[in-house]
Amino acid sequence: MHPKTIGLIAHTGKPGVSELIHAVAEEFGRHSMSVLLEKETAALAGQRSDLTIEQLGAKADLLVVLGGDGTILNVAGQLGETIKPIFGINVGSLGFLTCSSSPAYREAVEGIAKGKITFSDRTLLEVTIKNSQERPMIALNDAVFSRGELSRLIRLRARVNGEPLTEFNADGLIVATPTGSTAYSLSAGGPILAPESGVLVITPICPHVLTNRSLIVADSSLIEIEASDRDYAVYLSVDGREALRLKMGAVVAIRKAKTTLQLAAMPDMSFFSVVRQKLKWSGSNV
Repeated sequence: MHPKTIGLIAHTGKPGVSELIHAVAEEFGRHSMSVLLEKETAALAGQRSDLTIEQLGAKADLLVVLGGDGTILNVAGQLGETIKPIFGINVGSLGFLTCSSSPAYREAVEGIAKGKITFSDRTLLEVTIKNSQERPMIALNDAVFSRGELSRLIRLRARVNGEPLTEFNADGLIVATPTGSTAYSLSAGGPILAPESGVLVITPICPHVLTNRSLIVADSSLIEIEASDRDYAVYLSVDGREALRLKMGAVVAIRKAKTTLQLAAMPDMSFFSVVRQKLKWSGSNV
């Protein structure tokens, strides 16, 4: 891939990001590449732009995100129907989704300019609250059903392809993509899935019944989760965004989205090398 127009989006709350915006934009300019800034990113850098993330995605060939994994999730959720490839430069420690650190931004820009970066097709979820006015939501990581602030279990009735699975009596439930398997689902005891494994994982959070465990299903599956608790509210959060309160009997349909996200990586970086680094798998028995 040899992109001509770069869309630059930054987490404006990160320290030192203003200087990084200028440095990255200048470096792309050295390679004769056009750079467009998202409006809040531009304001932080003392420039002017009216472009939203969705508008930027429609104009750019590649989106370069300065921040962390959460910033990439936020960008992916705002792109709408135009899903463009994303290259993440981490401001802080290396995450699972970002592929370069901020001190190495010159190497990152050079790799983009010379077409040396690689891409992984990441499954996206389409999350729809049936019989509601809410628009379908797109998730790169997961859809999470939770109890809110109450310290009690909730009931969630699950179906896969129309067939009853079980009623989970738990603190909550996570439906995750392979990308999201290294996030909340992993913390809740779910498996790590390779990015292009072609499956989804359903992971209960602290289930009351010990036989309730993570279940892996094909990514062609339709997963339906019903808020079946008559007395207590259930909340739905998609990729960590603001939670929506579900009415009793509300059914949430989760399926693989029609589009995928191309997530960039440096040529010397693989998913398994990141897993080894993040989880500190040294191969030692100690």
